[in-house]
Amino acid sequence: MSFLEKAWYRKAGWLTLLWPLSICFQLLASFRCWLQRIHSRPQYISVPIIVVGNITAGGTGKTPLTIALALHLQEKGFQPGIISRGYGGNAGSYPVAVDANTNPNPVKVGDEAVMIAAATGCPVVVDPDRNAALQHLLTTNKIDLVLSDDGLQHYKLYRDIEIAVVDGQRLFGNGMCFPAGPLREPVSRLDSVDYVVVNGDNSVVPFGAIAMEIEPKAFVNLASGEKRPFSGAPFNIGSTLQAVCGIGNPERFFSVLEKLPYPVDRFSFPDHFNFTANDFFNAGIDEKQPVIMTEKDAIKCTSFAKNNYWCLQIGLNLPDSFLNEFTKKVKDSINVSD
Repeated sequence: MSFLEKAWYRKAGWLTLLWPLSICFQLLASFRCWLQRIHSRPQYISVPIIVVGNITAGGTGKTPLTIALALHLQEKGFQPGIISRGYGGNAGSYPVAVDANTNPNPVKVGDEAVMIAAATGCPVVVDPDRNAALQHLLTTNKIDLVLSDDGLQHYKLYRDIEIAVVDGQRLFGNGMCFPAGPLREPVSRLDSVDYVVVNGDNSVVPFGAIAMEIEPKAFVNLASGEKRPFSGAPFNIGSTLQAVCGIGNPERFFSVLEKLPYPVDRFSFPDHFNFTANDFFNAGIDEKQPVIMTEKDAIKCTSFAKNNYWCLQIGLNLPDSFLNEFTKKVKDSINVSD
């Protein structure tokens, strides 16, 4: 976590000096959001557009939710496609279609896009310009709806359904907009989205929020594919878990591993960090002890993975009532778009 992020969530007093810039940022964001809402549906969009995003900087769990919703919709007979910015990637030219079967390079298209394609099997297109990604997706694939991983603030993108994900642990920091705080938009923006989904504790967020729980399932060895259950004591007695991650909220990952009966050594890198073997060596990683990482980070480490490299496989729990209502809303949106 950067110095500025720590200050946001520590609610450091000196951040009030940035309050005028925060107000300007907030007004600009509100104006751009208003412009988006008065635009009509572009003619080339013939399917519902569902945006899954957040109002804070950093990770909240929107990509796991995007994956879970895509899998749910597939089970219900839909054919979703997915667009993403491809954050952390540098393809050079866009748009880029991501195919999990052709060994995509996360350095080019971003780790999240590769993870989404591998987990869902859906057609995935990345482009910093979401509209360009959307047009390419629609013209090259037979789909009946589109999920946008992130993009709540990409106001040029038309949307039928908005879902905002809130980190139940960190919430909104000091409650101020960037750069004085972590907010991309004021908290009042949650009043205008279709669903507020809380990752973790939902006791202090708006009434009606949907509880989302990320559940650790298993450890998967990056080199051999061996799978071990999360529960019990999956590693040898006396092991020390070396937790390595480059995600927006590393504390959530670390706290999950600390539920196991092992000491945990923490190795935190910047969000979307592109790992190399030298990074593990320079950090002092012990090759005799298990190295545990997230699925998003593991995607970038498979090419140099050793036998002690494992990723934590997770599942997502969502209320049936929400999934049923969401499915109905998607069907209604399809009828409108037709």
